[in-house]
Amino acid sequence: MGTTKILLATGDQLEVDAPLEEVVKALENAARSSAGTLARLTLVDSEEPAAVNTTHVVMVRGSE
Repeated sequence: MGTTKILLATGDQLEVDAPLEEVVKALENAARSSAGTLARLTLVDSEEPAAVNTTHVVMVRGSE
């Protein structure tokens, strides 16, 4: 299973424990849902759950 890096408008970068396709789908689903819906993902470094506001996402890229 791969990981994915998400760059936010704040300059923060998150690395999540999911392949690129899965992360993009979660972000797209959250963006299409009602206002304020967050994409729920798991951080690689801490294995903690994280919720991402899709309006703050600047770039998503796969990593190894």
